Amino acid sequence: MSTYNWMGVVLFAGIYGATFLFSDNAALMFNGIGLCVVLSGTLGAIFLSYPVEDLRAAVRVARNTYAGRMLTPERIIEILSEPAALTRSKGVLALESFSEQTTIGFLKRALNLLVDGFRDDELDEILHTEMAYFKQRRLQHERVFRHAARLAPAFGVAGSVIGLIAMLAGIGDPEVILRSIPIALTSTLYGIVLSNFILAPIAESIRAKTERELLLQKLVTDGVIIIRREPNPVRLATKLESFLTPSARHHENRSIDEIRDRIRNLHSAV
Repeated sequence: MSTYNWMGVVLFAGIYGATFLFSDNAALMFNGIGLCVVLSGTLGAIFLSYPVEDLRAAVRVARNTYAGRMLTPERIIEILSEPAALTRSKGVLALESFSEQTTIGFLKRALNLLVDGFRDDELDEILHTEMAYFKQRRLQHERVFRHAARLAPAFGVAGSVIGLIAMLAGIGDPEVILRSIPIALTSTLYGIVLSNFILAPIAESIRAKTERELLLQKLVTDGVIIIRREPNPVRLATKLESFLTPSARHHENRSIDEIRDRIRNLHSAV
């Protein structure tokens, strides 16, 4: 997420929280029993639904979703121009050293397949299979948070039922009724907030990042196949422009000029 995203989260979460803090009888908005019912019920059901390994992976993916910034398609095209120039000047085997230096796992895998001499159709099949299973794993991680988002309001209602039962049991005793009302009302509130302000946005962030990563993987796949057929960095960048938005293509023209300069420098160094 960008800095502006985090600024928006802090700003609007602060405004949202302030509506509770500065309302009359703000203390009634906080109830430990209601919160415990919602959290324990939701977490218990999640642990009953998925293996611990899947839960750890889902939490790790969620944490990585909000950590750091992703590469842009423009940057991927710029990176792909370097192995294209290397292949043109020194041959495919020169990509082995480049693949060892790159930190992009999918690109490293694709370049190693290219160095190993796989055909176009084999490259396409292998890389698309990896993309399919990558998407399947991410859908499983997203599903964990989607399921939790559905469970939280249900356990909020369960907390409200507990509070109502306590109220009925305390009929005739105003003190018991007054203690039970906050449980009945705040449990539903906590379930709704937990679902719609935390769990559902996390699931949506995972889905959005997965789509962006699949786009970059598709870009790498097509780029590596183009490199195998015709290792021309300028033609590669031109063909991959279709992945870019119209506004980004305007800036890409400058990148193509930079690619031409790097090619000339590379040839002069050889």
